[in-house]
Amino acid sequence: MPGAVKFIKSAVLPKDFPQTGKKEIAIAGRSNAGKSSFLNSIANTKIAKVSNTPGKTRLLNFFSRGDAYVLVDMPGYGFAARSGKEIREWHTMIENYLSMREELAGLVLVMDARRDWTEDEELLKAFTDSRGLPLAIVLTKADKLTKNEINKAIFKIKKDAATDAVFMTSALKKTGHEEVEDYLYENWVKKK
Repeated sequence: MPGAVKFIKSAVLPKDFPQTGKKEIAIAGRSNAGKSSFLNSIANTKIAKVSNTPGKTRLLNFFSRGDAYVLVDMPGYGFAARSGKEIREWHTMIENYLSMREELAGLVLVMDARRDWTEDEELLKAFTDSRGLPLAIVLTKADKLTKNEINKAIFKIKKDAATDAVFMTSALKKTGHEEVEDYLYENWVKKK
């Protein structure tokens, strides 16, 4: 893979986003879906803080993947223990990034493999569709499912999300992450 993953900076406002000249891949998901663990698995080191308390990521965190591209860890959604003002600010920050960032090559939606596709995920997909952005879905926590449950989960999400870009991963067993990154690199980064 193209170089180590390194933290660049955190930002909220578009004027503060880093100017790297590289394509960016955003990582979104529910607060307890395993986004930080997924990012750490790709980095092969603890670069993103994994918390027992969902909803800790409050900023857009930018990480370089060597000289190839940038990963952007977005705040999780669906965690209700925030004020209405804070939730509105998050929505504005995320919408600004997703709608205005020219470097954005696609969005990775990280989901706990045991959860169903909900209205939240559907809204995110509708937003990416409206922008013509590719979407890949990474199902986490495969180690908590049987082989049969894994196959059912992949089939169901492919159907619900109307996409074949669905991957099963396990941070615990360190499986699936290379397949995801190979797909993202070949389909989103290398293609002009």
